[in-house]
Amino acid sequence: MTGADGARNAYARLVLETMPQESKVGLTLGFIRTFGIPAIATVLHGTGRMTTDPRARGKATGAAMFALIEHGPQSAEGRRVVAELRRIHDRPGITPELMHYVLACFTVCPLRFIDAHGPRAVGEAERDAAHAFQLALADALGLPEPPGGDLAGVARWMAEVESRDFAPSPEGRALWAATGGLLANRLPGPLAPLAPAVAATLLDGPLRAALGVRRPGAPVRLLVGLALRARARSGRRGRP
Repeated sequence: MTGADGARNAYARLVLETMPQESKVGLTLGFIRTFGIPAIATVLHGTGRMTTDPRARGKATGAAMFALIEHGPQSAEGRRVVAELRRIHDRPGITPELMHYVLACFTVCPLRFIDAHGPRAVGEAERDAAHAFQLALADALGLPEPPGGDLAGVARWMAEVESRDFAPSPEGRALWAATGGLLANRLPGPLAPLAPAVAATLLDGPLRAALGVRRPGAPVRLLVGLALRARARSGRRGRP
C-alpha cells in the first residue's frame, strides 16, 4: 500500500464506516453552503435539476463523492466519476476558484460537523487524509493546487471567500427552498416534524443571511442540540 493509498483509506474509513451518517449530514451542509455564493447558485439553478428533482440531484452528488472517497480519483470508478464531473462543469461561469470552493465545502464541512456533533472529534491522521484526498481530486479535475497549504488553511481560505462573496440571490433562495428537506431527512427521526426549522438550525449566521433564512426560535435550537448530543452519546456507547 502506498502512502497515498493509506491516507485515502484513513479518510474512507472515517466517512464510510466509522461515522457515515454524520458524514452524510456534513456533506449535505457543504452542498447547501455553496448556494451562498451567487455565481455558484446561478449555475446550479440554471440546470433546473436542483429545483425540479432535488432528492435525485442530492443523491447523485452524494453517490459521486462517496464513490470517489471509497475508490480514489485514480481508480477505474474514480476516473469515470471524474470524467462525468468534468463534463457537467465544463460550462461558462465555472472558474477554478469556484471549483476549489466547492471541493473545500465537500471536504471541510463533513469534518466540521463530525467535530461538533459526532461521537468523537476527527483525528489528525484523518484530517491529513482528507486534505490528501482533496489534493488528489483537484489534480484529477485538472485544477491548480488548492489554496491553503493544509486543511486548516483551506478552512481559512473558505472563510475569506465567504466574507467576500456570500450574498443574497434569488437563485440561492430558490435552491434552499427546494433542498432544505434533504438536510432534515438525514437527522434523527424525532426531529422530522420540524424539518424546515431543524435544517435552518444547522446553518450559521452568514449562510442564513445569504439564503434569506430566519434563525429558528430558542426552543427549536435547544431541541436540535439535545437530539444531536443524544445521538453523539449513543455513538460513543456503541463504539468498542
